[in-house]
Amino acid sequence: MTGRTSLWQAALVLPAFTHPTADRARYDRATAHLDAPLAVCDLAAFDANAADLAARAGGKPIRVASKSVRCRALLERALAHDGFRGVMAFTLAEALWLARCGVRDVLVGYPSVDRDAYAELAADPKLAAAVTIMIDDPAQLAWIDAARAGGVEEIRVCLELDTALRLLGGRLRFGARRSPLHSPGQLADVARTVLRRPGFALVGVMAYEGHVAGVGDRVPGRPLRSGAVRLMQRAARAELAERRAVAVRAVRSVAPGLEFVNGGGTGSVQHTAAEDAVTEIAAGSGLLMPRLFDHYTSFRGRPASLFALPVVRRPGFGVVTVLGGGYPASGVAGADRLPVPWLPEGLRYDPAEGPGEVQTPLLGPPADDLLVGDKVWFRHAKAGELCERFESVHLIADDHVVGTVPTYRGEGHAFL
Repeated sequence: MTGRTSLWQAALVLPAFTHPTADRARYDRATAHLDAPLAVCDLAAFDANAADLAARAGGKPIRVASKSVRCRALLERALAHDGFRGVMAFTLAEALWLARCGVRDVLVGYPSVDRDAYAELAADPKLAAAVTIMIDDPAQLAWIDAARAGGVEEIRVCLELDTALRLLGGRLRFGARRSPLHSPGQLADVARTVLRRPGFALVGVMAYEGHVAGVGDRVPGRPLRSGAVRLMQRAARAELAERRAVAVRAVRSVAPGLEFVNGGGTGSVQHTAAEDAVTEIAAGSGLLMPRLFDHYTSFRGRPASLFALPVVRRPGFGVVTVLGGGYPASGVAGADRLPVPWLPEGLRYDPAEGPGEVQTPLLGPPADDLLVGDKVWFRHAKAGELCERFESVHLIADDHVVGTVPTYRGEGHAFL
């Protein structure tokens, strides 16, 4: 990790939104000495986004979702901001690694069946004190006990409540298929099971409303769909706020020592934070602002994470070819899961080819002004998956690279 002092001192002033043309000039100047492909993080934009998230959280702490960042230095930068506390990891192995690196509060956001990781967790008092695992089924407790391998440390447990909006007797559903625990009674029953089982401590409840936090409600060119999404989200927020409050009361009645109730996500921070039952908010994508988070009525962030690909060919008028580019995001396959050519403005994919595994043709008038070796800047559709493509991220303040930090991949880790 280089430029460590500059990394933490740079970009502390939060500027207003800048014009994309000016951003392109800054990024080109900052990386003129670097060959593409490369990934960058604009620190001023990152800090501005962190400040916006904290303001929307209204004083409730934000737990950083590591799957949306996947770079230890940027996780540390987020946690250094007022209003941020703790990490939500996406695998148990990752959580143990982060805890060994000094993160003192790590919640694993998804259930795990990693035997080796559970054996390590149950055998190490420092890891057991720092890491909380996620369950939604008593069968997962039996799996953990079988994996302890003689470890006797008490394991901290969080229960996940299903947040989906169910209508027409459950025949119509909005929300991800996550936890089977939908009703307050179901959640309280599993809470009792945890409390009766030696070797576990029930410390938290989580309820992630992805259909509110992760679905844009202002999609250009789709006014009817956007209006329908807003209606669904309004109904979902009201239903979940009532059900979550009852569920938390039910769990607290059997586990009064409950430490936290986690909810939210980048797109619903201010709404979830307004619920008395919620004690902390989860967010990560809002720090980097990938393209899927452009289309919300409730907030506006600054693109902070970009990657550059080099022009390697000029096949004809109005077209250039860049190296690489086929970096689709997870989720239902579609155009919205593809990176978008961002700078210079006006470039688009060839509909017959799209972004390719090793090369990508780009069409549009700006192509005629690009020379071999010039950089084209892209935005990824989702946040953290970009770091699976690059071993390092160059940190930009003003028009300088002030540090270069490894991603998870650059540190030798591919947790998923």
